[in-house]
Amino acid sequence: QVQLVESGGGLVQPGGSLRLSCAASGRFSVINAMGWYRQAPGKQRELVASISSGGVTNYADSVKGRFTISRDNAKNTMYLQMSSLKPEETAVYYCNTNARSSGLNSNYWGQGTQVTVSS
Repeated sequence: QVQLVESGGGLVQPGGSLRLSCAASGRFSVINAMGWYRQAPGKQRELVASISSGGVTNYADSVKGRFTISRDNAKNTMYLQMSSLKPEETAVYYCNTNARSSGLNSNYWGQGTQVTVSS
């Protein structure tokens, strides 16, 4: 099984920056793709950015040029650098990973970290 713990969320002013981290732990043989999702109250959870095991990235159109996803495979950690944040991006941000554990490939979710963009 895989446990994911997000950190780095908080209150930031519009135009500000935050760096989120997601640390994976548990018993697994390999972590495949990883991604960041966000969910605001009353809205569907949406993909913000993803990164493959080889470092290929994908971003939602709304965050291109402002957010950067990265991963440190040696540390089993993923990051999301967010810049020029907008109030409408206030949401709980979740880490997701596809990992092989006990011979099976499965998706796992972190508990989420709150990001609030407000003056």
